[in-house]
Amino acid sequence: MPRIPTTLEEAIAQAQDATQAALEAGYGRVQVDFVIPEIALQAQAIARTFADFFASYGSGLKVMFPDAGAASLANRDWGEIPFSVSDLGSRRTPVDLKISDADEIFLVVSPSAVEVQAVERLCTLAGDRPVILLIPQLEDVSIVGIGYAARQLRERFLSTVATAYYFKASEGAAIVRSYPSSWEVWQESEGDWELVAEESQKPDEETLKRLLARTTASTSETSTTANKPKKVGFLANMQQFLRALNQ
Repeated sequence: MPRIPTTLEEAIAQAQDATQAALEAGYGRVQVDFVIPEIALQAQAIARTFADFFASYGSGLKVMFPDAGAASLANRDWGEIPFSVSDLGSRRTPVDLKISDADEIFLVVSPSAVEVQAVERLCTLAGDRPVILLIPQLEDVSIVGIGYAARQLRERFLSTVATAYYFKASEGAAIVRSYPSSWEVWQESEGDWELVAEESQKPDEETLKRLLARTTASTSETSTTANKPKKVGFLANMQQFLRALNQ
């Protein structure tokens, strides 16, 4: 039965299970995205929870950050770990990506459109070994562009990355995709959350507006004057969990 997460901790647990399910189903390139304010500031802490989830790979797990600075911070903060930490390099400090036969699975943390070519090369080098993109932002139009080269990039690489988990929340609405489930649209009404639609593809902004408008109209026709106690929104719960991660 569909269920919306009420805290970021619960969303992370859902994402881990969805990622494992997608990998077991044969998907080799998957992404996990939490579209939540300030989430990028906690990428390192969330990456650690994912690294711990895949601890069974031991030294076969390689966690990769966008640049050497982020990788150094993770090494400093995490202390002794059974897996390796590396980086993708940057425009200023490009690296010659190399992987070894001992590498079994890759967790790439917060890659941006600046690193899209490095991520593509990593996936090519990885072959049939899994690559997980955690909180990626690879399709920044201002960097990737909108012309022929950008279209080729999307067709050649970005379209091959499957979404294992997606969570986007705003006040009053949320989009959730947890593999193997479809894309779910949720709407808040008087403190409760209702599943209003299930889509085979990620709904674009126009589709989302239409679905929510239709549901809002239906709710208005059937609403009563009874006052229900307002529950604490999950955005507030998630912000609290983000603060806890940062302590």
